Amino acid sequence: MHNFQLFIKKNIIKGSTVVVGVSGGPDSLTLLHLFLSIKEEYSLKIVGAHVDHMFRAEQSEEEMLFVKDFCYQYNIPCEAKQIDIPAYLNRNKISSQAASREHRYNFYKEVMDTYNANYLALGHHGDDQIETILMRMVRGSTGEAMAGMKAVRKFHNGYIIRPLLTASKEEILQYCDLNGLEPRFDPSNEENKYTRNRFRNTVLPFLKSENPLVHERFQYFSETFLEDELYLKELTKEKMNTVLKRKEKSEVEMDTKLFLNLPLPLQRRCIQLILNYLYETIPSSLSSIHIESLLNLLSRDHPSGSLDYPNGLRVIKSYDNCLFTFDYDKSLPYEIPLSIPSTIVLPNGSAIDCGILKKPHFLKRGNDVFSLSVERLKEPLTIRSRKQGDKIKLKGMNGTKKVKDIFIDEKIPLHNRDIWPILEDGDGNILWVPGLKKSAFEEADCNGDYIFLQYKEL
Repeated sequence: MHNFQLFIKKNIIKGSTVVVGVSGGPDSLTLLHLFLSIKEEYSLKIVGAHVDHMFRAEQSEEEMLFVKDFCYQYNIPCEAKQIDIPAYLNRNKISSQAASREHRYNFYKEVMDTYNANYLALGHHGDDQIETILMRMVRGSTGEAMAGMKAVRKFHNGYIIRPLLTASKEEILQYCDLNGLEPRFDPSNEENKYTRNRFRNTVLPFLKSENPLVHERFQYFSETFLEDELYLKELTKEKMNTVLKRKEKSEVEMDTKLFLNLPLPLQRRCIQLILNYLYETIPSSLSSIHIESLLNLLSRDHPSGSLDYPNGLRVIKSYDNCLFTFDYDKSLPYEIPLSIPSTIVLPNGSAIDCGILKKPHFLKRGNDVFSLSVERLKEPLTIRSRKQGDKIKLKGMNGTKKVKDIFIDEKIPLHNRDIWPILEDGDGNILWVPGLKKSAFEEADCNGDYIFLQYKEL
């Protein structure tokens, strides 16, 4: 396989240690045999690594013994491990393929650490690449995932390499025949209950009948798409600096108006970068549909709206703000008794200072302060979140006004309204919406002591 030699020359440093994942099937056995053929030329240390997932009892154990014996014949180390995946599945709600992959890759990390290996080589080939790309397209993957498997990518303390992505399954089987290799075949690969097998057994034969070299076209697509995607991602990162207003561990806020000025391809990638930042691991249920739904929400004329994303992430549009948050409901609703004197730290990151003063009319006025005669105080005072139907009798006005309308008039972002503090007395009267409006209950110009409150940012 000429392309294998070119790949090694381009991507591997001489004198390195390479862990080769070996299942015993034709793909991984071919890969291991190819590495053995260049071992001396590149001064490589080769280590075989095999995992028995224990799905097929004696048959899978025999495959493990076959791999260990193969490595012994060629005088290379072999690390093999049996992992009871069926038992693990009984304790955890996860697919068998996801569980197998998780444990297999954790084992590979252990082997790389043991041998101080630079590379983990895997036997994925061109037909696998076709299946992967098509599966991800159908599932609605976005960004780099659309390019399928990378030939080289960072992994643990080194790299995963896939030298056979330009080879077809047929070429691999021919290699096994020419070199007298006798690989083992997993019968589960023919079962159509697995999604990948359905693509392999139905879609792939059709594509190959149209073009026997279709795997080369898909690999070309993968490489060029990835190049384009990486360029657009870097361009998006540059533009992100003008769009983001706030970036925290579990929240990101951006300027919707500036965001919508970006070209549409950068908008999509901007959202993807935010999701990659917030999610430690992107949920499998997250797809391009979520991104398109958000683009539709942000481009609509309506000033507000929200979307629920997987794993508790909420995206909230409000006027020129868009908030991505995992913390939306953590403090809701709230009700905090207000002691006199005291300082109350509020869920929205602000605080209210409360004390008793003489002649508050000498102090600054404005909606950030509120004063009330001690004689007219109806205890207890409470700081709470808003409730449906809240109304306030505004200072200097006849009648009442809905608190909801005050938020709208002041263009308070939707995600801030539910945690905005409201001061209520013991009779249920709303005395003050801190920072926004005062009620007619405020007093500042008569004799006696006053309760004086000040709203401030921390």
